[in-house]
Amino acid sequence: MDFEGIYCFDTATVRFAVYPDGPDGARVLAQISQDVLHDALGAQEIGEHTLHACKRHFDVISAAAVARFRADPHGPIVLACGDFGQLNRW
Repeated sequence: MDFEGIYCFDTATVRFAVYPDGPDGARVLAQISQDVLHDALGAQEIGEHTLHACKRHFDVISAAAVARFRADPHGPIVLACGDFGQLNRW
């Protein structure tokens, strides 16, 4: 899946799209903060460079976003450290 995301300076988050039912299905928006990227995935990038961390870890991030969507299709998808379980990338 291609990465579609933007860095939001005012919230220090990356907003990105996932397609839970494949590329021909619905587009779902989600977000992850640079703090979660650092704490859960060990990313060192800050600011706009946070997009690079999202691209590098997108397989794990998109899986977490799809799982959150499947658990609550009507709620916002704001990823937290708990969405990554015991994953430790350091």
